[in-house]
Amino acid sequence: MNPHLPDLRRKAAALPLCPGVYLMKDESGKIIYVGKSRKLKNRVSSYFLADRKTPKTQKMVSHVADFDYILCDGEMEALTLENTLIKRYTPHYNIRLKDAKSYPYIKVTAEDYPRVVVTRERRADRGKYFGPYSSSAAAHEAADTVTRVFSLPTCRRVFPRDIGKERPCLYAQMGRCAAPCTGTVPPEAYRELIRGAVGVLSGNVRETREGLMAAMIEAAEGERFELAAHYRDAMAALDRLSDKQKVVGDADENRDVLALFRDDFCMVLAVLSVREGKLIEAHAYLLEKDAEDDDLSTVVTTYYGTPEAVPREVLLSFNLPEETYGLLSDYLSEFSGHRVEVRTPQRGKLRALVDMAMENARDRAAKAREHAEREETVLVTLARLLGLEVVPDRIEMYDISEIGQEHITAAMIVTDGTAFRRSDYRTFRMKTLAHTDDYAAMRETLSRRLAHIGDGTPSLGAVPDLILLDGGVGQVHAVMDILPDFPVKPPVFGLVKDDYHKTRALTDGENEISIATEKSVYAFLYRLQEEVHRVAVRATMGAKTKTLRRSALEDIPGIGAVKAKKLLARMKYTALKTATVADMAAAGIPASDAARVYAYFHKEDTQT
Repeated sequence: MNPHLPDLRRKAAALPLCPGVYLMKDESGKIIYVGKSRKLKNRVSSYFLADRKTPKTQKMVSHVADFDYILCDGEMEALTLENTLIKRYTPHYNIRLKDAKSYPYIKVTAEDYPRVVVTRERRADRGKYFGPYSSSAAAHEAADTVTRVFSLPTCRRVFPRDIGKERPCLYAQMGRCAAPCTGTVPPEAYRELIRGAVGVLSGNVRETREGLMAAMIEAAEGERFELAAHYRDAMAALDRLSDKQKVVGDADENRDVLALFRDDFCMVLAVLSVREGKLIEAHAYLLEKDAEDDDLSTVVTTYYGTPEAVPREVLLSFNLPEETYGLLSDYLSEFSGHRVEVRTPQRGKLRALVDMAMENARDRAAKAREHAEREETVLVTLARLLGLEVVPDRIEMYDISEIGQEHITAAMIVTDGTAFRRSDYRTFRMKTLAHTDDYAAMRETLSRRLAHIGDGTPSLGAVPDLILLDGGVGQVHAVMDILPDFPVKPPVFGLVKDDYHKTRALTDGENEISIATEKSVYAFLYRLQEEVHRVAVRATMGAKTKTLRRSALEDIPGIGAVKAKKLLARMKYTALKTATVADMAAAGIPASDAARVYAYFHKEDTQT
């Protein structure tokens, strides 16, 4: 029972009956949910009535300690503000495309001379993003095609900074690159090429192909056969890209189809993208949170992150209130800069497209269920083998890596079920060790980690269901020695390795539990072992690299990194070691710094 409910109900009852956006907050003041409503009072009050909440909404409400609200002039303003706030705060209980971040995008950078690149990150950097694509291969093929068709550079030169600094590369000589490095391509002409690339990436292939055909004919008539061959090859590349796309409509049809599938297990959004009558991409996303019926419009606005991604028409599988269709159309039209129609078709070929998208959503949901059942089987088997009271959800694994005594690092990786939760990974640099000691390092690491349980620190404040150590009996005993000092005592097991450094059993410090006959558990633990080793080694090498970049001059009292860099700009390190104060003064080094350097490298002389 939420102790704040009486105060929340009174505050909600005082809200006006007008459009607005509300922000639910937890005890720490963190925003955990953002919503909108035409009648703010009714909507917010409904959260605090027992008979109006789904189980997932009940869970969210149990964490609400307070809420803020912003009054709006109309529904359009409320929808726009809601979408902006969701993107800014990414609240835990708002709908998110759970696995969209794993898909690649094509990005046209925001520079004087833009580039076409493949990326897996979408940032607010004024670049234009296209996708997501179903695979890295598909994204690279599309990017390579537009790069070849429009003769865009693929080198690492930065324009206009590098114009004229080097000779044009082989691609320029072959006619595969417009060669802005020569300075003969003005920014206006280059931007025209980029506009063509953006058109193709947006799905408008026909106009580009017609332009290439006209250019090829003109080049052939002028007996510029190499140039004509270039245009011919460019058209062939466009045709190959286009031939892989299924025809589902007329050549002037550009639309997205969004189908939402929900069952008692998960919620899936499937999207079909149709450009120039061809199905160019099909995706199905798991949604991280379930949606209330009046939040379905947020599903649409959440999906469209950039104006370039919005087509002329959006078809939905679910029904919305009549006024909401107009609201969404107006919002997407303003967001994209062109008129967008949103509707739910009931019959005909458009309904067939919606049904196709719904089949994709059902298939994705079935695969998600199968994957979850396999995960559950692995975790249940692991819990049975180890005699755990509960099936572990949060599992933490630790490993120690070292390069000499000054670089001893521990890595902590975390799983959410069987999936890596990389945002919760942590590394620990040893602070108390005077010499190499894996057992002492593990004691220090777990002491520092367990001290944070319950203090609200991200990741470290959480309670682990199971702790695994990439080490045997000795490591487990080292951690068992410190557990009595802490109120929370998670189960701890170590991995017992064979002669090939592969895990053959688990140990609680006294008994070995064989996993030889449990292939799924063995494969899961092998993944954990490889991951924690990778993170530990990377952290150790990073620490070592930092010290390698550090100048020995920084060991001199009064000489820091900046001053050391200035000294080396005046004289080389070998010269400084043997130079007199007068030599350094002649090189422009201040007298006080020269005296420090001379005293450091001539300690015996200065003592005498």
